[in-house]
Amino acid sequence: MTTGSDLPPGVILAGGAGTRIGGRKAFAELGGRPLAAHVIDRLAPQVSRLALNTGDAGLSVFGLPLLPDAIPDRGPLGGILAAMDWARAMGAETVLTAAVDTPFLPADLASRLVSAGAVAAYAETAQGPQATTGLWSVGLAPGLREALDGGTRKVRVWTAGIGAVPVRFDHADAFLNVNTPEDLRAATERLRDEGL
Repeated sequence: MTTGSDLPPGVILAGGAGTRIGGRKAFAELGGRPLAAHVIDRLAPQVSRLALNTGDAGLSVFGLPLLPDAIPDRGPLGGILAAMDWARAMGAETVLTAAVDTPFLPADLASRLVSAGAVAAYAETAQGPQATTGLWSVGLAPGLREALDGGTRKVRVWTAGIGAVPVRFDHADAFLNVNTPEDLRAATERLRDEGL
């Protein structure tokens, strides 16, 4: 079990444009609150510190450090690299990342990823890999930077190349991605069903 003394830092990946949901995905309203607020609530108890990977200064309203991509325009992998650099600067050995569009992350996400005991571990469900939701050794940063410089853009390609370990979660709906207005409606229904 993960305890307060060994919680990893965490970074919410919020660098995408969110064009399918009208832009600025972090502020999409879910149950009367911004999407990012739901993800913050899910992750904050599971990590030692929390930051947002974004180049949008407007996200400072959430009161967290803002981390721009280490290498611009590289998608989620650029955000994961920024997360590694931030964690390493604090003396952490690992960092947990998750996307800003996953408001129902499981409460045991960090502890299960840490328990994998791997250099890199990511969440997986019956619907497939949830590759941006993972725990990464900060020692992977030089190799990731090299991969990005070499043209790698897909998280799954990178995780396969480093032998990342999948950690199976039984409830796929815990990783519901809110990418479109339809997804937002589905998430709103789920909140209602849960009485939240």
